[in-house]
Amino acid sequence: MNYDRPELLDRLAAEYVFGMMSARVRRRFETIARALPAAQHAVAAWERRLTPLARSVPPAQPSAAAWDVIDRRTGGRPAPRVAPASASLSRLKPVLGMALGAIAMLGLVRLYPTAVVPVDEIVQQRGTLPESYVGLLTDAANNPVVLASSTRHGRTLSIKILRKVDVPVGKILQLWALPKEGAAFPLGVLPSEGKASFRMADTSEKILSSVPRLAVSVEDAPAGAGAAPAPYLLSGNCVKLW
Repeated sequence: MNYDRPELLDRLAAEYVFGMMSARVRRRFETIARALPAAQHAVAAWERRLTPLARSVPPAQPSAAAWDVIDRRTGGRPAPRVAPASASLSRLKPVLGMALGAIAMLGLVRLYPTAVVPVDEIVQQRGTLPESYVGLLTDAANNPVVLASSTRHGRTLSIKILRKVDVPVGKILQLWALPKEGAAFPLGVLPSEGKASFRMADTSEKILSSVPRLAVSVEDAPAGAGAAPAPYLLSGNCVKLW
């Protein structure tokens, strides 16, 4: 296999970072990466692309059982349980929580690859994800509910409902963009379950480049330009995946 081909290394690095390789293939790629700087750079590039997605998942509070598993997996000896007021434990738990959040986000990407980025000619030709805007919206209990994505210069916003939303009869789910400056503006109407897509007024680069967050509200009818949203039912970060 010719590992000097950039497109091949990019595909392998993506599969490595997303955790899609078998144990045998993963070990082989790690051996290659240790001897090939280009492979190391490809892996680092994919890790940089995915770092913003970790921030889209709220930190998770690990259970007592999780700490026991970590002790066993790392070869540590079970230690007396430290009170939550302990300064060292208080510093460590948020770090682990963010790590668990990142793992959860990567799991969603792996489980719903066509929701994160639509399967189009770019994916088919390159075998990797194109530059995209991705939003993960959660409910009040921090459960992931909606994945929204669009290729960087595309006009189609793809939606995947990860958890069915109960919508009152006669109401609709309205997706809103929350820009850094200015009022929220409507993007489109979401289904209560399954998949959907709709065409935006302009490219993602024009519409979403200054939108750090997305939100969903329950409305009587699709919102028009200048409309004010009802209280948000779901919300989450919108990040660049490149």
